[in-house]
Amino acid sequence: MFEVGRDIFKHGITGAIGNAMGHRRLRFVYGLFLAAFVVFAGRTIQLAAKGSNRVRQGVGKSEWVVKRADIIDRNGEILAKNLMTCEIDLTPKYVDEPDKVAGVIHTLFEDEYPKQRVFDILKTGKHYVIKNNAEEKKCKEAQLLKKKNRLDGIGITPTQKRIYPKGSLFANIIGFMGESGREDEKGIVKGRAGIERQFEDYLINNTEPLQLSLDSRIQAVFYEQLIRAVDMYHAKGAMGMLMNSRTGEMLAMVSWPNANFKRSMFPPLDGTYEFGSVFKVFNTAMAIENGITKEYLVTKPYPIKDKFNRTVYSISDVRTFKPPRPYLTVDEIMLHSCNVGSAQIAHDLPYGTQQEFLHRIHIDEPLTLDFGRTAKPQMPRQWGPAERATVSIGQGINVTAMHVLLGINSMINGGIYIYPTILKKEIGPMVGERVLAPEISERLRGIMYRIAEETTGRNARVVGMNIGGKTGTAEKHIGGQTDRSRNMTTFVGVFPIEAPQYIIMVTIDEPQRASGDWGRTAAYNAVPTAGKILNAILPLLFE
Repeated sequence: MFEVGRDIFKHGITGAIGNAMGHRRLRFVYGLFLAAFVVFAGRTIQLAAKGSNRVRQGVGKSEWVVKRADIIDRNGEILAKNLMTCEIDLTPKYVDEPDKVAGVIHTLFEDEYPKQRVFDILKTGKHYVIKNNAEEKKCKEAQLLKKKNRLDGIGITPTQKRIYPKGSLFANIIGFMGESGREDEKGIVKGRAGIERQFEDYLINNTEPLQLSLDSRIQAVFYEQLIRAVDMYHAKGAMGMLMNSRTGEMLAMVSWPNANFKRSMFPPLDGTYEFGSVFKVFNTAMAIENGITKEYLVTKPYPIKDKFNRTVYSISDVRTFKPPRPYLTVDEIMLHSCNVGSAQIAHDLPYGTQQEFLHRIHIDEPLTLDFGRTAKPQMPRQWGPAERATVSIGQGINVTAMHVLLGINSMINGGIYIYPTILKKEIGPMVGERVLAPEISERLRGIMYRIAEETTGRNARVVGMNIGGKTGTAEKHIGGQTDRSRNMTTFVGVFPIEAPQYIIMVTIDEPQRASGDWGRTAAYNAVPTAGKILNAILPLLFE
């Protein structure tokens, strides 16, 4: 460039033959060119000396694009959202017009920053954060004022903050984000638990919200009633779930007290327990499937004998158990939740039936769901006479609440095992694997309806809806010994029983006798709690 300029300056555009007037004009043009170049180079050096501050302070529209999709419930209520924020800072050494800068900051934050305070900050010469996590409105206002007044020294760095408007109501399910400062190589803070982690790819690659199947209104009812139940029954904890029995959509999942989120614990998926007599639904299904029609004597304990015909264990019923007659049918054994009869049925089943049936409904394996993976069930190490008897009444086998919910659902919805989903689905045909004949499923629904009308499930009844259900009370084992003072109580209900659309499960951990009650079994705590929940949510489900 300089060589060309020198040549023109020396010889003119027509070479050495040009006239004097042409030479003077060319010298003038070249002088202007050289002056412009010097100014440009000087400004470049000045900006370089200041570092990349102007670039850092300039906030383009693209920097305000949401970096993570919202999470919403089935009705569009926001469960998780990125809040646009920014950090507004002040770097005194870049400030050329202190009065204007002080005026802008005072305009933005009148109460916090009178002009004199800004002047004092400038005098220190040190970088200063004016506002961290400033709200989006303030960030945009700061941008406009900075641009209008053409100011250096004021930095506006866009940030995004993940907020959860429903608070603890969905905390167990939604999870949480990693801490700022732990971004990956692409500068992304990742989800650390729950939906935030399970649907990471969708949330960072889409702008449309992730819509869940959960209903905030129903979730709130479960949350309120479970907290009340824990208080009323002086219980250790409680959990509850509601699922669409045809689509598998989860409408509510609550655990109280809330889990330790840092360890990603959520009892319906992560905790394994004995669930007691709800397993009699499976035992009855096996009996019907294998054609058992005999009646069983239930008025005395049933002995479990070893290979030498010695009694090593006896199955008995609670002291309050009063059978309507000495011999009960298969259906009546489930209706009255008879332990003695259930154990005899289990021993009449062909060997291996229990293992095959429980495997068929996935009770014996961890479940991989779209919202997480369940804990691995703890199955009997062997299937001798004692184990076959105890499994029939829901003891000696530890599974998650999700295993029970899905297993019972497959028994009553026509015999189809459906995997649950946390995502909202369109109404369509039932999709799943057949695990039970439809006529057996219909017969089980009839028994469960009678349980809700006549026996242990009566306190779950609500006006205007036919409900079926099954209770379960399991005594806890502490240090290898049965502790009869500690129970896990459960009620699983289905409705409407004629053509089930929903299945509900309520479990209370270590309930005590409530004032005015004399029992600690499921009929006195889990069942009435489920009844209160149903009474509140039915108008929402069938509105």
